[in-house]
This record gives sequence, C-alpha cells and structure tokens, in this order.
Amino acid sequence: MNRRVLPGILDAIGHTHLVELGGLRPRFASRVFAKLEAFNPGGSVKDRSALGMLLGKVRNGELIPGRSTVVESSSGNLAIGIAQICRYYGIDFICVVDPKTTQQNLAILRAYQVTVEMITEVDPDTGAYLPMRLKRVRELVAATPGAYWPNQYANPLNPRAHQQTMREIVEALDGKVDYLLASTGTGGTMTGCAQYIRDHGLSTTLVGVDALGSVLFGGVSGPRLLPGHGAAVRPALFDPTLADEVVLISDLECVVGCRTLVQREAILAGGSSGAVVAALGKLADRIPPGSNVAMIFPDRGDRYLDTIYSDDWVRAHFGEVAHLWKESEHTLAVEAC
Repeated sequence: MNRRVLPGILDAIGHTHLVELGGLRPRFASRVFAKLEAFNPGGSVKDRSALGMLLGKVRNGELIPGRSTVVESSSGNLAIGIAQICRYYGIDFICVVDPKTTQQNLAILRAYQVTVEMITEVDPDTGAYLPMRLKRVRELVAATPGAYWPNQYANPLNPRAHQQTMREIVEALDGKVDYLLASTGTGGTMTGCAQYIRDHGLSTTLVGVDALGSVLFGGVSGPRLLPGHGAAVRPALFDPTLADEVVLISDLECVVGCRTLVQREAILAGGSSGAVVAALGKLADRIPPGSNVAMIFPDRGDRYLDTIYSDDWVRAHFGEVAHLWKESEHTLAVEAC
C-alpha cells in the first residue's frame, strides 16, 4: 500500500517514528531511541490495542453499526482509541472512567460522542477505582443489547497488537535492540514486545517500568496521582516474569522525567514517557557502552497540561522542585530524585 495516501484514518495507526535522543544524556556511551506513539491518530500507543481488539469484530459482522455497543473501562488513552474506531464505523461506545481521567481526555471523548460514565467511589478492599469501574462495565454489558466488552485487561488481542510495535523498532535498528524500556499498565505493550523478542530469538533485555504504588510486579498498592501507569489490580493477561528487569518510578520522578525531556529534546510527552526517562537514569550506569537502548513513549503531553506541565499543580503536590529538571546539561535531573 502506498503510505502517502491512506484509505482512511485508521490506516494511520502504527508505523510511528523512532527518533534518536542525542541530547537526553550527553555523556552516555550508548545510543538512545524513542518510539513516539503520540503519532498514532488518536495520540497514543493504545490506538494499536483498540484496533487489534475491534477491527476483526467489525469485519466479521459481530459489531454492527446502529445495533452494537462497545463498553470498556479506561483511564483515557484506550478510550480515545476505541472512540475513534467506533465513530469511524458508526458504533455506539460507553466508556467507564474515574476522577483521575484528565479533563482533556473527557473533552475528547465527548467530541467523539461517547457516553461517559464516571465512577466516583473507590473499592473498599483495595482503595482503588478500577474494581468499581469493572463492576460497572459488567452491569452495563448485562443491561445493554448488543454489547461487546473488549476487556483490555484480559484480551490476548491487546498484546498481540504490540508485536508489531516491537517489529517496527527491530527493523528500524537493523535487529540490534540491546535494551527496551516499556512502561506497564494493562501489560499489553510489554507482553506483545516480549512475545516478539522470544519468538525471534532476540537478546534484548526487556525492562518493565512500573509505578511506585502499583501491584503489577508484587509491590504494595499505594496512592498514585498520574493515570495510565501502574495498576491497583494485576490484569489477567499480565505476566511479571516477562520483564528481565523492573524499575519502580514515583509520581515526582515521572514529572521530572517529562520536564527533562522537554528541556533536553523538546518532546512534550505524557507521564509514562517521563517514567521511562527516569528509569533510564537509574539504569544508565549498568548499560554496556555501545548499546542501542529503545524506549516506548506511549502518548503526548498535551493531555497533561493541567498536571505534569502545570507549575501550580506540581508545586501543590511536590513543593518547589523545578531545580530537579534544571540541573547542568551533564547531569540527568531524574537522578536527583
């Protein structure tokens, strides 16, 4: 297919840019690359998951415009990916969210004519919103004729879509991917990349980047400010053994990573991208010189303008911390966290 002229917007999903970050760590003896998933039409890596879980259902007639309704739980990015696909095909979509969903994401969903249901109570056992969101999804599916729940947390089509993500990275680097850093949520991206690495016999070290306060790799559940990174409940498809190494990153380190990325590379990325940048800072001394290090940046930062990129919000939650991303150009600010 001639990729200069695409048949429709959904054909623009995937084949995102891989860019070298030469200024992020000026004295680093390895090359660093970022897979910019913000270039998907819905603005995030979750476009791949959404397409993988829905397109086959549309093509085989299981999802019918005017009769079917997609119901899903999402903190934002997957919801936008699904919303775009549903609007493209004229299928109704009910999305269950919680107060951590950003106002920008809610506005985008409404622009796509999505029915948004906001869960405001946390689960009494875990103190998290996710179990209550899933409970509401089940209720909606049971009560809605023609409902389909993609269930990103257990659907194998979610990680399968990300085998292509890893293939694109490997092909761009002529097969030499020594390290891959991927943030974790549902585990779809990390699992798909791990499957590709295993199936093709690659020697890539896969680093899972998780949130402090997340349970994905056996940690203790705790408060987290930023959505989409980490989880209070381990998803069914998540296999912690797929990661060769695990790095835990705090909310503050996410913020510093994002601000450092803007300062050094003029890339405005989301919180989980900042987490990956912070993780690189923690691993850098152990990465052999001459390595190729690839990082997946899941989304863009314009959906975090009221949080990560708001000086007032950062100050309210962390105090005066701007010095952490304004260190000398030879010191990665996240190492000071």
